[in-house]
Amino acid sequence: MRIVTVPEAETPPELRAGAEALREQAWPGGGPHDPALRPVAMLLVAPDGGVRAALDILSKEITHGGRTYRASGLSAVVTDTAHRGKGHGRQLVAAAREVIAASGADVGLFTCDRPLQPFYESAGWRTLPGAVLIGGTPRDPFPSDQPGFDKVTMGAFFTARARRDAAAFEQSRIGLYPGETDRLW
Repeated sequence: MRIVTVPEAETPPELRAGAEALREQAWPGGGPHDPALRPVAMLLVAPDGGVRAALDILSKEITHGGRTYRASGLSAVVTDTAHRGKGHGRQLVAAAREVIAASGADVGLFTCDRPLQPFYESAGWRTLPGAVLIGGTPRDPFPSDQPGFDKVTMGAFFTARARRDAAAFEQSRIGLYPGETDRLW
């Protein structure tokens, strides 16, 4: 298995088709990400060229507690249903954490369904107790604690400044505001 990391717009057509097929398994009708979020595709590719797992990294600056941070997060994480339970997703999610750390991001933030919390923790992410990501836009917010959602906010702090400020992200509402296309990454 090899991991391919490439800006979403530059994904080779055969790998793009494989990743899109996986995403259709989990989120039928989903589309491409907002280019303003600088989407990067990460794909776990088998020797036969098949995409076994995929995810996207989205990035933007956020302001939290009066400070600006370079933030990145995971989106559209999926493993081929025929290949689940083999560690492919964990391998890719752990590699994404390392890619984000190396990118110069201060923080990594995203939400997941509550039952997936142990999976993400096993790949090096930590739960941010009481943290709520606010997606959408300031005029049309999309909070991760809205009725009907059972989300957990996951995070990582990569720079010394972010590690010093980590406690400020717990028990807080974090204005992510990725826009109308990617309402909540």
